Amino acid sequence: MRKLKMSELNRKTVEEFRKSDKSPFIIVLDNIRSLNNTGSVFRTADCLKAEAVYLCGITATPPHRDIHKTALGATESVDWHYYKNTTEAIAELKKYGYRILALEQAQGSVKLQDFNPDNKNKYALVFGHEVKGVQQDVLDMADACLEIPQFGTKHSFNISVSAGIVLWDLFSKLYYR
Repeated sequence: MRKLKMSELNRKTVEEFRKSDKSPFIIVLDNIRSLNNTGSVFRTADCLKAEAVYLCGITATPPHRDIHKTALGATESVDWHYYKNTTEAIAELKKYGYRILALEQAQGSVKLQDFNPDNKNKYALVFGHEVKGVQQDVLDMADACLEIPQFGTKHSFNISVSAGIVLWDLFSKLYYR
């Protein structure tokens, strides 16, 4: 076994990525404090061909050195939009037919392993503030709430880890089952 060289990975150029078909996901960041989390989400969005990242409230926007540090250029390939209020972003996404899936530990949430995405739908995945989570008024607009099961002493994953877990799970269910 040997590691592949960069030239063997057949990666798209930024232009090829922008023109390529995307996964039916938009990631909504609801008041994320950490610029490193934001950058990491951009990188995951690029890897799994998300349509866009919506940055809301206090979530910082590119260009920013700390976002770039973890995004590694993904802010150039992945479309992004800024909204002062997350509810405005959600209302727009609903208008365009997206199913809103909030990631939160909430009454009535669906365990991630039990959620089966439908390839006829488009999804907006809402990730909330590192401490406060998804705002209640945003939860009130959601079509469903997903929860990643956890089994240790901590009650939450880092936002960028959650985004990676959820996006890969939904991507794999849509494209590999």
